[in-house]
Amino acid sequence: MSIRILFIDDDVKLQSLLKEYFSRKGHEMITALDGAGGVEALDRVSPDIVILDLMLPDVDGFDLLRTLSRRSGPPIIMLTATEDETDRIIGLEMGADDYLHKPINPRELLARIKVVLRRTGRTVPDTPAEPEQSPPSPGKSFIFKPERNQVLLDGNPVELTTVECDILHTLIKAKGRVVTRDRLMDLARGRDFEAFDRSIDVHISRIRKKIEHTPSRPERIKTIWGKGYTWEGDAL
Repeated sequence: MSIRILFIDDDVKLQSLLKEYFSRKGHEMITALDGAGGVEALDRVSPDIVILDLMLPDVDGFDLLRTLSRRSGPPIIMLTATEDETDRIIGLEMGADDYLHKPINPRELLARIKVVLRRTGRTVPDTPAEPEQSPPSPGKSFIFKPERNQVLLDGNPVELTTVECDILHTLIKAKGRVVTRDRLMDLARGRDFEAFDRSIDVHISRIRKKIEHTPSRPERIKTIWGKGYTWEGDAL
């Protein structure tokens, strides 16, 4: 038995990443790029839960949240890139069951979905074991907060310098692709004069010490010898 999730968000890349993750976990994700498509999909597929981004191209997210809440349908988790506490409070008062900030960790999202489903009295299926070809990333859960120059490891904040944050942000956005040392050095030069007399490898080493489970055997930031670095973690 799988969870059927309706994800309403105009971020195509994020939709693709989450669909792949939830598919590996044995669950189904249906996506919609705007409010109109979300309402149509809600009637068509009868999801177990809705993930709703508050920033949509055709409708105010709060208006759509109000509309969906009045229908006494599935529970709703709000998703937003803002850190405004007022938005969270208003959303919860309008009927949302939970609230998440972007960028999101797929594991945390799945955990939140299960908690909401249990709280609302719905059956939560067991998650199938991860296929052998896609083992879970070792180490602590990782959530990147670029607006705060911070990452959360198992919910615990780890502070980054501005240069470290920019380098990490660049690597994560290029997930799976190699980012050259020259590109990272240009980024560092624009932020910190220290980069002129220190190798970019020093910055990478410092980041690894902060975010890797075992810095000497990094699993998130991989070195591609002679080329640069690539991000292999699961943060969004």
